[in-house]
Amino acid sequence: MLHSLIKNIDKMLNFKTAQAHCDIPCKIYDPSTAQLAALSCVRLMDLIKEVEDKGTLNVADYAQVARLVNEKESASTEVKEAIRIIWGDYFKAPQFEQLPNAHQLTHSIMLQASKCKQSIDREEGEKLVCLVNEFAAAFWLTKGVATYSAACPYPPMLETVYPDLKG
Repeated sequence: MLHSLIKNIDKMLNFKTAQAHCDIPCKIYDPSTAQLAALSCVRLMDLIKEVEDKGTLNVADYAQVARLVNEKESASTEVKEAIRIIWGDYFKAPQFEQLPNAHQLTHSIMLQASKCKQSIDREEGEKLVCLVNEFAAAFWLTKGVATYSAACPYPPMLETVYPDLKG
């Protein structure tokens, strides 16, 4: 009801539309969001495979697969969004000088995330994790922060790049 009232007032007064995005700049950028989303893609692919391995499926199984696929595709989109924001908002001339392959790496991530949306092949998800890890390592390099790799402590237990914040 309140929404309708505001919408009608807006029509009568013809307010100009404001567009906003986080272009303040807040300077808070972190590739961990993309890393978690890429890991989620692989985990969701694993869960889809578990349902497939059951053999005979019932309606509940098909509904579960539909939910898992939807979440996998959302996670793939989240990877693209997180990487695009860092590449578009944080990376400037100094970062591009440090990382001459930044454009190619970002483009490769976009393409790989799209492959993950189109596929349930775990290998495609693992490739996405590798590319996002490469991007994370490059990002932290531009910040002068060392990184290390370790298996993430939750499924799918894949190698992940972390910033060494103790150094």
